[in-house]
Amino acid sequence: MTLWVCKGGKRGERESRFKENSLVAIGFNLLDDLTNMQTREELKALYETAWPDASEGRKNNHVGQLFAFLTKVELGDLVVVPMKTNGTIWIGEVKSKYRFRNDLGSDMKHTRDVKWLRKDVPRKRFDSAILYTFGSAMAFSRAEKHEAEKRVGALVKGMEGIIKEGAKETIKVSEEGEGRINLEEIATNELRDYVYLKFKGHKLADLVAGVLEAQGFKTKVSTPGPDGAVDITASSGVLGLSQPSICVQVKSQDSSIGLADYRQLRDKTNKMKATAGLFVSWGGFKKTVENEAKDDVFKIRLWSSTNLIEELLRNYAGLPTEIKTIIPLKQIWILTEPDEEE
Repeated sequence: MTLWVCKGGKRGERESRFKENSLVAIGFNLLDDLTNMQTREELKALYETAWPDASEGRKNNHVGQLFAFLTKVELGDLVVVPMKTNGTIWIGEVKSKYRFRNDLGSDMKHTRDVKWLRKDVPRKRFDSAILYTFGSAMAFSRAEKHEAEKRVGALVKGMEGIIKEGAKETIKVSEEGEGRINLEEIATNELRDYVYLKFKGHKLADLVAGVLEAQGFKTKVSTPGPDGAVDITASSGVLGLSQPSICVQVKSQDSSIGLADYRQLRDKTNKMKATAGLFVSWGGFKKTVENEAKDDVFKIRLWSSTNLIEELLRNYAGLPTEIKTIIPLKQIWILTEPDEEE
């Protein structure tokens, strides 16, 4: 059994389709059906036709990913998808050979069917060595270091304690990009874990209120306990009596939120005659909520942990001092890596 890591797009744009259709996919949308591709040389020639200006290193990296996805993955192999949209880990078993599809969007032509074995596994179940292994900058790669195959296989079988064992290894970065990690992704995930640790329970409402204050709102956070679907009220103006006005519900648990909680916030927002509602759920939202929220696009906004971290970083300079003291960040500059795929 081999363990693979597949990314759902630079911002997780393919992840919901991965879940709904029980598959994984890679991009490279200029390439059509690759079912009959026999050799790496053939694939490289096809790639060069589509991207003639690609550097030799980039070309070899991308062709290597594609060729592995086409020919090296076996039925029964495991595939890990680190979800950017909610910060969890999904683990699936490969159930098909390569399949070319035209019905899932131009960025999801090249697919493999999977059976999801473990969904929304919290990142805290894995140690940093395993998470670094999952943090490859490539869209598709094999996870070999830190006994990842053995340890993830054990997690699937219910032997969860093994996932924390194993010696740490030095992460080597090759010039060809094979061992390169996505530093931005690693840093964001570490920040996500840190925030989860420091703002458990009702404290998460204080963080959300701080972000809203940095955006220019006046906020009031309810006391812990039954809140009637509203943890925070936020509004504009010197006295906080101007529009827009927002009712905010905050859920800090790992599990995703269903329709009952969503509708409760929507009803409360309407009853209080607020301009809009904001639902912040650390564990994300069930698909039923995402579908219903499409009809409420001008009334309700959804923030997962990923959205909250993005807003925290975007508004960090204006956060209250007490929050910046708890979350001390320093901005640094790193070289921008090429996109993980075309």
